[in-house]
Amino acid sequence: MNYLFYPGCSMEASALEYKTSMLAVFQTLGAEVQELDDWTCCGASVAPVMSDLLGLALPARNLALAEKAGDGRQMVVGCSACYVRFQCTNAAAADRVVLERINLALEVENLSYGGTVQVRHMLDVLANDFGPGVIAAHVKRPLTGLKVAPYYGCQTVRPYSAFDDGQSPFSMVGILEALGATVYHHLREAHCCGTALLTTKSDVGLRIAGEILEAASPADCIAVVCPMCHMNLDSYQDKVSQVLGKPVKIPVLFLPQLIGLAFGLPDRALQLKRHVISADPVLARLAA
Repeated sequence: MNYLFYPGCSMEASALEYKTSMLAVFQTLGAEVQELDDWTCCGASVAPVMSDLLGLALPARNLALAEKAGDGRQMVVGCSACYVRFQCTNAAAADRVVLERINLALEVENLSYGGTVQVRHMLDVLANDFGPGVIAAHVKRPLTGLKVAPYYGCQTVRPYSAFDDGQSPFSMVGILEALGATVYHHLREAHCCGTALLTTKSDVGLRIAGEILEAASPADCIAVVCPMCHMNLDSYQDKVSQVLGKPVKIPVLFLPQLIGLAFGLPDRALQLKRHVISADPVLARLAA
């Protein structure tokens, strides 16, 4: 299987461990992944607030590059915010008038987009192109005894995801079970993590994150598939504890890191030391 890959800004900086573990997992599974050359920021949730056209043109630039270089290959995205921007742009580009406006904006870089690039979330590819059976066949170190709480967030499964249920997602379940882990279900699996509120109404954002962390607290760790969700749930646990008036501390790992652990991938690929909340309790559980 051959894919183009759009990392996005977060996976080059704050969520570098997401990128390295994801690429290592894909390589182990036999996928050929080529990073999109000359990619730029997709604008995420900021550009559309400034300008409707800017919110479409920024992701469209990357889609135009993918269309030009892809030879029909699908483009895999790990960031759920980027995923939504690309899907939104493709949906808007179905209107020929809108597509003409987008291409007029792209003329400055001698680019044009025809609306043909299929964008898929990494979770979709893992769950459906490979699936639990293929993933299980590569397991060398089963995650037996590890209780994992899946957390999808809102943008992974809403509003454009055709590969999962927007209210009761399930695509992580088969993967985690294939790794030998025990899935801990909770009522906040597809709730928003409150990232956008942290800069405007921080108390509200922290309480939203706290509800997720509390709901998942009986588990040994949380599995995420979005850099923004990871940052919110991993980096702010001290502040969440202050808001809630009680300590909250649970490791938050990217799904490919957990897969990599089960595959026996080296530390340099997983980069577990990059997390704010230590992953050592997870490793200790697996060593018990």
